[in-house]
Amino acid sequence: MAYTTKVRKIGNSLGVILPKEALADLQVEEGQALYLTKAADGSLRVTAGDDEFARQMAAGQDLMNRYRNTLKELAK
Repeated sequence: MAYTTKVRKIGNSLGVILPKEALADLQVEEGQALYLTKAADGSLRVTAGDDEFARQMAAGQDLMNRYRNTLKELAK
């Protein structure tokens, strides 16, 4: 399904208003994170944020930061 929207001026910034049908397809509500990722063909992909995944990634980053030297030695 494709949706059309326009870039609009919002205060001093630019923004995109998503149609309610697109929000329903993404299963997101006001305040939830959306991620824009670049695909191999150069297009942008919009996906809904996953709080559990973000928490796990933050825990992994914390471990990598704490054990940076150990991981560097193990990588040799």
